[in-house]
Amino acid sequence: MRAMGERRARWGGRQARLWVPAVCAVLLAGCASMPGSGEVHKVAGEQSADSDQQVQVLGIKPQPGEYPDQIVRGFLEATTSDEAEYATAKEYLTTSAAKRWDPFAKITVLSGGPSPVEEQSGSARKEGFHSFGLNGTQVAAVDAKHAYTSGDGTAFHTSFQLVKEKNEWRIDGVDDGLVLTESDFQRIYHSVNMYYFANLGTTGPGASTLVADPVYLRRRINSLESAVSAMLGGPTDWLAPVVRSEAPKGVALYNKDADHGVSLDDAQHLRVRLNSMADRMGAAQCQRLAAQLLPTAQSQSATKITSVEVQRANGDSACTLSDERAKPYLPETLSGVSPRQFFIDERQQLVSLPDDSISTAEPVPGVLGGATAKLVSAAVKRDEQYAAGVKAGGRDLVVANISKGSADPGRVVLTSTAHAANDGLSAPSWDGYGDLWVADRDGARSRLLMLRDGAGDPREVVVPDLGDARIQSLRVAADGTRIAMLVKKGNRTSLKLGRIERGGTAEAPVITVTALKGVTPQLEDVTAASWAGGSRLLVVGTESGGLQQIQYMNTDGSLPSTPALPGISDAASVAASEDQTKPLLAAYKGGIYRLLAQDANWKQVAAKGIGPVYPG
Repeated sequence: MRAMGERRARWGGRQARLWVPAVCAVLLAGCASMPGSGEVHKVAGEQSADSDQQVQVLGIKPQPGEYPDQIVRGFLEATTSDEAEYATAKEYLTTSAAKRWDPFAKITVLSGGPSPVEEQSGSARKEGFHSFGLNGTQVAAVDAKHAYTSGDGTAFHTSFQLVKEKNEWRIDGVDDGLVLTESDFQRIYHSVNMYYFANLGTTGPGASTLVADPVYLRRRINSLESAVSAMLGGPTDWLAPVVRSEAPKGVALYNKDADHGVSLDDAQHLRVRLNSMADRMGAAQCQRLAAQLLPTAQSQSATKITSVEVQRANGDSACTLSDERAKPYLPETLSGVSPRQFFIDERQQLVSLPDDSISTAEPVPGVLGGATAKLVSAAVKRDEQYAAGVKAGGRDLVVANISKGSADPGRVVLTSTAHAANDGLSAPSWDGYGDLWVADRDGARSRLLMLRDGAGDPREVVVPDLGDARIQSLRVAADGTRIAMLVKKGNRTSLKLGRIERGGTAEAPVITVTALKGVTPQLEDVTAASWAGGSRLLVVGTESGGLQQIQYMNTDGSLPSTPALPGISDAASVAASEDQTKPLLAAYKGGIYRLLAQDANWKQVAAKGIGPVYPG
C-alpha cells in the first residue's frame, strides 16, 4: 500500500496500470481461487484478428486518504482499463453516482493528455465540496451506437464534482460516457464492420446485398459478442435511412448462458442464441439475418467462419447458413471478380491490363478501344460487358459494348452544354446494379445525373447540401447506397460522402444524395479518391504542409489500422478494387503505376496513360 496522499501518474504515464498476460488478468481481476473441478467450457468471443490479445490493462482501485485531484485522475485512468463494466472506475464514484453513470453513452476523444484543474473557490472546499474541470481539444467522438465522427478541433470542457462519502473523497457528479486521449482510444478500440441490407425502395433495382456499416468497439472485451450485439441493435444513424435489418424489433442476445448467446466451436461454426423476440421469425427472414451475422462476426475471427446457426431462446435451431450460401448476399457479388484493370493510353483509347506483374495493355473491343475513341475518362461496368467514356472536350458521354468480339459503334447517351472541358462531364461511375452516374459541371447547370442501365433519359439527382459548391468527380459504391464525391468550393477540394436515398414511384422516381459529410479532416485538399472496400476509400490529398500522400480512409473519417502506403508524389488519380487483395493503380507523371501487395514500391506498367480504373 502506498503512503496516504501519494500521487500517482495518470494519463501522462503508465505507473498506475497493470499490464499482464490475458490469462493472468482473468485471475487477478477477480482475486478468486481456481476451481479444482467442474466442466471445461470453450471461451467464445475473443477470436479477434488483432495481434495484441495477450495483454490486458487493469485499473487500480482508490486508496484510503487520497486527495480529490488524485481521485479524479484515478477515475480517468481506470476508464482506460480492460474491464467489461468499468467496475474499478465506479469505485471512484459515490454509491449513487455509480448507479447513474453510463460509461457506454458516448466517447469523447481529446488530443494530448489534459489534466484536471480545480475550479471552485476556497470557501467551497471548506464546505466539503470540490469541483475539477477538464479542458482539451476534441478530435473525435463515438456515440451510443458506436458510430465514429471526426472532430473539428473544437474546445471541450467537462466537470467533476466531489464530496466525501464514508470519510473518503468520491466523485458525485460526472457526465455520462468516457473521455479518452487519442493514444488510449486507438489502443482500446478498433473499427468493425456491421452489415445490413441495402434498402433501395420501390424504385430501386430490388437486389438484396449487404452494406458495410463501420463502428468502433473495444478490442479485448468480448469482441465477437460485442460485434454481434451491436449489429442486432441496428445501423448507425447516418446509414439507417438507406439500409434495413432482418433482426426483429427488440431482439437481443440470450444473456442467461455463460457465453451470452454467442459461441464459436473448433469447426468454426458460429452459434447465435437470441431472446424470445426472435421466436416468430420465419425461415426466409432467419436466413437473411444469418447472412448479416456471418460477415459481421467474421471481422472478429482470425479464422474463416464456415457457417452460422441462429437459435431461438429455448436453444432450438431456427436456421443455419453456410459461408457458401451466404455469398450471394455479400457486397463482393456486385463488385466484380475479374482481375483486369483499365486505363486510357496515349492514343486516348480504353485499354485493359491483366492482373499480373508482367503484362501488356490491350485495347478493349469496340469503339472505345478504337482509333476514334478520343477519351479523357472512362468507367467499366462491373460485369465488364459495357463501358462508358467521356470524349475529348468533355461534352459527350458514350456507352459501348466492350465484350470479346464486339464491334459496337457506341451511342452518345448524354451531351453537356459546357464550352470548356473542365466544365463538362466528370469521369462516370457504375454502381453494382448497372446504373451509370456522372456529374455535368457546366457552370450554369452544375448537376448530378444517373442513367438507369446506362441508357434512356438522364435523371437528375438532387444534392440539397451542395450549396454553391461543384462536384468535380464521383465514385458510387457497388451497393448503391453511398457516393463519394470530390466537391470544390473556392480554391479547396474536399472529399464528401453522401447517402443515396430513393423515393417517388416507379413512373416518377426521386433520387436524392443527402447528409454529406467530410471523411478526410486531416487533408487540406483532395485530388482523387476510389472505393477500396465496403467501408474504406483510397485517397490522394495534401496536408497543411503541402506534401501529397496516398492513404486509406474509413468512410466514417477515421484512419484504418493499415500500414502506410509507399510515397508517390504528384499522382493525378488512383484506382483500387473493393477486393482488397488486388493491386493499386495510380496515374503519375503521365504514366500508369501499380502497387502489388508484396511490393515495397510502385512499378511502372505503362509509360503513358491517364485515368486508371477498376470496374465500377
